[in-house]
Amino acid sequence: MGHVEVAHVHHALPDGRVLLDDASFRVGEGTVAALVGPNGSGKTTLIRLIAGDVTPQSGTVTTSGGLGVMRQFIGGIRGVVPPGQQSIGGIRGDGSGGHHPLGHAGAEPVVRDLLVFVAEKRVREAAARLDAAEGVMQARGGEQAQLRYAAALADWGDAGGYEAEVLWDACTVAALGLGYEQCRERGVGTLSGGEQKRLVLEALLRGPAEVLLLDEPDNYLDVPGKLWLEEQLDQTRKTVLLVSHDRELLANTAQRIISVEDGSVWVHGGGFASYPQARLDRNERLDELRRRWDEEHEKLKQLVRTLRQKASYNDGMASRYQAAVTRLSRFEDEGPPELAPREQNVRMRLRGGRTGKRAVICEDLELTGLMHPFGLEVWYGDRLAVLGSNGSGKSSFLQLLGGSDVAHEGVARLGARVVPGLFAQTHARPDLAGRRPVEILMTEHAMQRNEAMAALARYELQHCAEQPFGTLSGGQQARLQILLLELSGVTLLLLDEPTDNLDLASAEALQAGLGSYEGTVLAVTHDRWFARSFDRFLVFGAAGDVYESGDPVWDETRVARPR
Repeated sequence: MGHVEVAHVHHALPDGRVLLDDASFRVGEGTVAALVGPNGSGKTTLIRLIAGDVTPQSGTVTTSGGLGVMRQFIGGIRGVVPPGQQSIGGIRGDGSGGHHPLGHAGAEPVVRDLLVFVAEKRVREAAARLDAAEGVMQARGGEQAQLRYAAALADWGDAGGYEAEVLWDACTVAALGLGYEQCRERGVGTLSGGEQKRLVLEALLRGPAEVLLLDEPDNYLDVPGKLWLEEQLDQTRKTVLLVSHDRELLANTAQRIISVEDGSVWVHGGGFASYPQARLDRNERLDELRRRWDEEHEKLKQLVRTLRQKASYNDGMASRYQAAVTRLSRFEDEGPPELAPREQNVRMRLRGGRTGKRAVICEDLELTGLMHPFGLEVWYGDRLAVLGSNGSGKSSFLQLLGGSDVAHEGVARLGARVVPGLFAQTHARPDLAGRRPVEILMTEHAMQRNEAMAALARYELQHCAEQPFGTLSGGQQARLQILLLELSGVTLLLLDEPTDNLDLASAEALQAGLGSYEGTVLAVTHDRWFARSFDRFLVFGAAGDVYESGDPVWDETRVARPR
């Protein structure tokens, strides 16, 4: 079985902020381990260091058994980028962007490109040579181009390309319901986020790599997809290091927790259920050790001061004074014990406002081609979770209520004084592209700079106030979206997968904020933990039926709707 070992790794950001300080841990023997910690704490950076995208500034990273890597954003969600070209995809926190990751220059990446990207290095390299040779042959032709193409085909076979295509056929059938030859040229952008994730996961879990690095593999998966992933992680013999913010998935899969906070890394040998208490106990121990160190430090300094004074008029005290100075110096050289990580303090002040009794009214509503007509009344103050599989129309339903032009029949209208605000699942906000959070607040909400910074601080966004929106992490973008909803005074929150990129503390803060919100909430979610905080459940069923349930329903799997 493969393993991952990180030893004494130090890594600082370009602005000098230390992200990882003497980070050390080991994962092996087929263990499923989870990296947890606040947004921006360094989890994705650790994945990149292990994957070889980034070289540690000091320390070592070693692996065995081959690596399979799922980066945080893939395919049409944010773009897939090969190692060494760009770290994660699309526009990321390192400020890079603009490359098209897959396929030929200017071409939309296709399914074949996506599968090549997560294949073994030798297969990726052979595919690149084959693509180049095919391009030359199509552009110029001639005997030399044909010979080059024939040689590239031979290389493809020698590298295991044909065996890889057999594997990919099984992956596309499982993920998309089509054989590889039927969908190899299908654009990645035509796949849903869940389909992209499932396809890459199938390829990695079935592939030869013994170590998998999975950065938020559950995002965009519906609950049947998450249950499938949980089953695969339970059965796999591979060593897996994953990043996830899904508390239910962590509780069901992680055998070990690797916590990343304030530059330090520590390992909890149990699962997620016992992690919060273990973290609390550890922080209390660190606080107690620091308190004792501070007390001893003060005692030694006081002793030095006293002996210095005595030695000033009694030469016989000089040796005792020098001994005390030496003792203090050694004590300070050893340094204080590690500080307990600073607790996150995200404070969401979602206010809302009074509206008419009926906030949302739907009569014989049908989103064209997605569902059968249904009726719905949502009352002021309701907390309605919208559940169902990917592709069933949930996001389109929220977009319709938010005022977007969505093809439909029937009636969907809002009640008196209902002002909707939409949280976008994919964080696709063209209106925010290239703009800095502090600038957005000052421009859109007429704030002075100090007011804007104070608001950002409540969401722990003050450190990225000057970064363009596209360079923020997924969790930072999510928190900024929620802050903008707070400041806009909306009375109907339309939240499309709001917890997908939120760290554990931010998800808890959102739940607390919604609890005190004076308005109505409709949330599309596949987060089972989050859904339990709602009181009504609207289910978009497998065959196009839309119905209410007294409890969450997680076993609806989308099928083709009868015509």
